[in-house]
Amino acid sequence: MGRYVMGLQEIDQAQVAVVGGKGAHLGALSRLEGIHVPAGYCVTTDAFQRVMADAPSIDERLERLSRLKPDDREQIRALSAELRRTLEETVIPDELAAAITRPLGQLGEQAAYAVRSSATAEDLPTASFAGQQDTYLNVVGPAAILQHVSRCWASLFTERAVTYRLRNGFNHRKVRMAVVVQQMVFPEAAGILFTADPVTSNRKVSSVEASFGLGEALVSGLVNADVYKVRDGEVIAKSVATKQLAIHASPAGGTHEQAIEPERQRQAALTDAQVVRLAQLGRRIEAHFGCPQDIEWCLIDDGFQFVQSRPITTLFPIPSAGDRENHVYVSVGHQQMMTDAMKPLGLSLFQLTALRPMYEAGGRLFVDVTQGLASPASRAGLLEALGKSDPLLRDALETVLGRGDFIQSLPDEGPGKAPADGAPAPLETDAAIVDELIGRSQASITTLKRDIRTKSGPALLDFIVADIQELKRLVFDPRSLQVIMAAIEATWWLNEQLQAWLGEKNAADTLTQSAPHNVTSEMGLALLDVADVIRPHPNVVAFLQQVEDEGFLDELATLAGGREARDAIQAYLDKYGMRCVGEIDITKPRWSERPTTLVPLILGNIKNFEPGAGERRFEQGRQEARKKEQELLERLRALPDGERKAEETRRMIDRVRTFIGYREYPKYGMVNRYFVYKQSLLQEAERLVQSHVLREKEDIFYLTLQELHTVVRTNQVDDPLIRQRKDAFRSYQALTPPRVLTSDGEVIPGAYRRDDLPAGALVGLPVSAGTIEGRARVILDMAKADIEAGDILVTAYTDPSWTPLFVAIKGLVTEVGGLMTHGAVIAREYGLPAVVGVEHATRLIRDGQRIRVHGTDGYVEFLP
Repeated sequence: MGRYVMGLQEIDQAQVAVVGGKGAHLGALSRLEGIHVPAGYCVTTDAFQRVMADAPSIDERLERLSRLKPDDREQIRALSAELRRTLEETVIPDELAAAITRPLGQLGEQAAYAVRSSATAEDLPTASFAGQQDTYLNVVGPAAILQHVSRCWASLFTERAVTYRLRNGFNHRKVRMAVVVQQMVFPEAAGILFTADPVTSNRKVSSVEASFGLGEALVSGLVNADVYKVRDGEVIAKSVATKQLAIHASPAGGTHEQAIEPERQRQAALTDAQVVRLAQLGRRIEAHFGCPQDIEWCLIDDGFQFVQSRPITTLFPIPSAGDRENHVYVSVGHQQMMTDAMKPLGLSLFQLTALRPMYEAGGRLFVDVTQGLASPASRAGLLEALGKSDPLLRDALETVLGRGDFIQSLPDEGPGKAPADGAPAPLETDAAIVDELIGRSQASITTLKRDIRTKSGPALLDFIVADIQELKRLVFDPRSLQVIMAAIEATWWLNEQLQAWLGEKNAADTLTQSAPHNVTSEMGLALLDVADVIRPHPNVVAFLQQVEDEGFLDELATLAGGREARDAIQAYLDKYGMRCVGEIDITKPRWSERPTTLVPLILGNIKNFEPGAGERRFEQGRQEARKKEQELLERLRALPDGERKAEETRRMIDRVRTFIGYREYPKYGMVNRYFVYKQSLLQEAERLVQSHVLREKEDIFYLTLQELHTVVRTNQVDDPLIRQRKDAFRSYQALTPPRVLTSDGEVIPGAYRRDDLPAGALVGLPVSAGTIEGRARVILDMAKADIEAGDILVTAYTDPSWTPLFVAIKGLVTEVGGLMTHGAVIAREYGLPAVVGVEHATRLIRDGQRIRVHGTDGYVEFLP
């Protein structure tokens, strides 16, 4: 028989499995010197298990529940109601009932108590489960206590709690329920203390919310709270709300609402001195638990009592710089068009590939730009470069700089040094340069594939680490960077000069359509060619419409026309199969590993296009660019000094068309290399599984490259570390990474400073000229894309893997992006009006809604 009851003073935070998250935190709080917690005890998870064992048909219902998805609302509602009813109606055995009510003899049988759920998957660092289970206030008498303990057990299966567990990957069978029974307190005021600002995430600012009476009025949203901000022992902001209601305990048990007298409604619930004292107590609680806390407090006779403390799970973690200095971090993911959380192997490999140090936080990478902002010599250039790519980023950095005291300015270094000898010679506009760079990259990958085959064990890891230097040499080859910068600078020159001379906005967008050597735009058109091979064979099309298994290519060969279809898809995968959504993370499944990802895109192309569409599309873009060039040159020649302006412009158009396509190649080469590494590492992981070192191959994704080297060398792995990393990754997936983050943990969002927009329009960055209207398709998962020809794609971000969708759409809107990010480059290549950096676009624009995209001016309008 287990232990059914524990006093709060016996409990510490390591006992979550016995007393649940709330019970463990309250036990730890009650042992802290100077922190007052109402007396009470905990009915343990052993008691819950005992009752569950007696409840009829629980197992069968839990089995049915585990098979549901979060969107199966009706079934969740019906099943969870059955489970609750069963638990509430199950009679508590006599010896268990006696154990639950025995502590009341010491605490007071007829005193009032709060009876509160405390699940084992609650108040965790990675998931709060806040408000998912039930709490009952002012419960009086042993019989009522038992009844409400049963209700708390049953509340493990409220519809909202079940859905929360399904969404967050918690097993219903593994979650247990304890119940906290605590003496009621009757406060003058109550509320919530956040030891980090919940709006800005600043860890140095505490936020206090307060109202009269029990805190239930505030938690349930019945009243607006007074809000105070505290920093360094001082109230730095205060807002006193009009409080018309309070919740108080009823003499007969339970609670009731009570109107507040008019003269008290605008009165502050706390004095500033009380707020500062409360914030100081909060810092002590935070220090004990080791992370920012969400704390429920009560004010009684000018003293504070605490009835709950849990981690704030919505804060984005802070990169660790290892010092106490102020730092400003910029998101790498926003530059790379991949803001999803990455696994440790992906993070460590990308860090090794980078030229400058990157800091990890919340499964994302950040660059520290503090030094660049502090130096007047580099600040302007840094802001200019980042601002051209992403105005929100620049605005956020200027906000930090505007505070004056956060970044200490370094002394101005005076005039720059004379350029060193051997600076690169000016680049000629010569397509042979691009051919040579691409040839060098392809030859290097061929050599890599040949040499890596002979490597295994620690030698394989050593080989990969050494080969990363070859990858860096290719990606950061000065000649390669020169070509990319020549294209970007020519783009800027054309846009600036043609606007000045002709009033033509974003002229380069049309001029770069169907530029040669763009491996990403060619990839989208090549999938149209695959559709052309399959289209004449209805039986192959019908087969593909039913495909679910990744081995479908082998089955294709048995159908009429299936061999040709298989060969066409396989040839596509041979060239582009190393790509996937979020491809900078080596752990993400590639198209070659999951070819079913491409099937909806191929079927969409068969439905939406006629044969030969790929070639026609490319030629149409080329002709539009040529026509635009001729039109612009004619208009320039009619101006004063027109021949010179036209000749300069012609040279720049030639330059941009020769070099802009190569912009996409270095990343293609990098991702090619990553896939070769991944295949070899998974073979090594298979050996470790066969040797019983690893449980499954994919466990290597939760180790850094350096840690994996140690595992391969020692044949020993830290299983708890892998489990901990998996839990952390799950929690990171729910976080939204900020563009700019400070060492205080403050998220600086940035804003567009524009007042020239129509009412209700969504503002963004114009990256591909033109205006288009149509049906918005809000798509968050490319594998589930259902696009009709002429739709406008609305999504969070697009990396190169989204390009096959671009052939069917006629406009693009993304939440993340810059002028030279992949989605913008390909939108211009295909002639698609595009606006990127539209904050919350996937929430504000409804799927199927009609919108107008202003790609020249950078905003999106809603249409009737």
